[in-house]
Amino acid sequence: MESNFEAVDWHARRATLKLNNQAFIGGAYCSALSEATFNCISPVDGKEIAKVVACQQEDVDRAVASAREAFGRGLWAQAPARERKQRLLKFAELILAHQQELALLETLDMGKPITLSHEADIPGVVETLRWYAEAIDKVYDEIAPKKDNAFAMITREPIGVVAIVVPWNFPLLMAAWKFAPALAAGNSVILKPAEQAPLSAIRVAELAAMADIPEGVFSVLPGLGEVTGKALGLHPGVDSVAFTGSTEVGKLFLQYSGQSNMKSVSLECGGKSPNLVFADAKDLDRVARESVSGIFYNSGQVCSAVSRLVVESSIKDELMEKIIALTKNMPPQDPFLVQSQLGPLVDKVQMERVLGYIETGLKEGANILVGGKQALQQTGGYYIEPTIFDDVKNNMTIAQEEIFGPVLSVISFETEQEAVQIANDTIYGLSAAVWSQDISKAHRVAGAIRSGSVQINTFEGGDITVPFGGFKQSGFGRDRSLHALDKYSQLKTTWVAL
Repeated sequence: MESNFEAVDWHARRATLKLNNQAFIGGAYCSALSEATFNCISPVDGKEIAKVVACQQEDVDRAVASAREAFGRGLWAQAPARERKQRLLKFAELILAHQQELALLETLDMGKPITLSHEADIPGVVETLRWYAEAIDKVYDEIAPKKDNAFAMITREPIGVVAIVVPWNFPLLMAAWKFAPALAAGNSVILKPAEQAPLSAIRVAELAAMADIPEGVFSVLPGLGEVTGKALGLHPGVDSVAFTGSTEVGKLFLQYSGQSNMKSVSLECGGKSPNLVFADAKDLDRVARESVSGIFYNSGQVCSAVSRLVVESSIKDELMEKIIALTKNMPPQDPFLVQSQLGPLVDKVQMERVLGYIETGLKEGANILVGGKQALQQTGGYYIEPTIFDDVKNNMTIAQEEIFGPVLSVISFETEQEAVQIANDTIYGLSAAVWSQDISKAHRVAGAIRSGSVQINTFEGGDITVPFGGFKQSGFGRDRSLHALDKYSQLKTTWVAL
């Protein structure tokens, strides 16, 4: 990775950015046939960045036709595994070579602090591509148990045309978690970035072409979710949709599948993750640090954020003193400053939504310990102070609904049974954490929590080697690990009589 990160004048570098606002179809940038656009606004200062192409039904038709033609020709789907591997590795190296540019686009477009964009997200994209590139020629087909007069082959084949619809909170990383395994499996991919943050995905499309990924195999369609996303979900030429976003929209994609061609759908949706801290937790300073990071990272705009701190009553005051001290030391700041830990929320709509939840929390009887207000209004951006609610009951709105902002709800418990009950009392089941020095108890509690992942004595564990996804209304299907390939391939049985 680039070593001069802290020496860069990121505001000056921002001024040199050249923005592309177009769709990428059939190996080339293009406008919408209707010439439709939408305004792309930076949450840093509330100013317009660009007018971005808004793809309509006819543009989706063009992209699907190009993707199907590419799949049918087999230049990618039937290419030798080592060839796809080398091209994806080249793709990764090109992204690394443009690390600064892509990080700037993400910070400008969605407000993520530049340190997170440059040092975490873009390196994560590179790692993901490299990992799936290296996996391509190491995933084997199967032979069924031998019979005297027959044998059977079980082969994994690409599913076809895959539409990938991703959120704005990790614009390129969430996309890579999907397009890397989808491409590795041999599919044609149509990426629909969120309209709030489309710029890095648009730029990456050209890098894919530079990596010799064939025309039609990787397209990018910016546009509005209710138009472009819906058109992809209903299109009979799309074989699979992989979606990350809200549970509400995830349910729409299930409807689109039933209304069209029964395309496969995988969903990674909302979360209301519990962070269970027992009185025998070993290191409350570490618990406090990771609890603060776990809710305020990316300004709380993380689906797996531990937004419910469920803490045993006997240590609550001690732990909260540490958490409040840390929270007061991380004010919202200009995200182009390397010391910034909290940037703005992605847009005005999201800021007003979060402020509305804060107002609701107060009305329902919770108390604010710190924060609760809009910040840096003079900038024109969409900043909110990191906010902590105490005296929260698990049936309150702020404890049940996904806020997707820098808001923590603190809930106390007395017994292990009560802690588990609170943890599971939600429609979601994406992630959770358990803190206890008693590993037997921690393991028992982790097993009782209905969640796609549970971390014990940390909330900073996990990497590309382990699956990520949810239970209940957090969705189904898994990103990361070899299990992600299951979403983008089909198993075929070939029975051979001898």
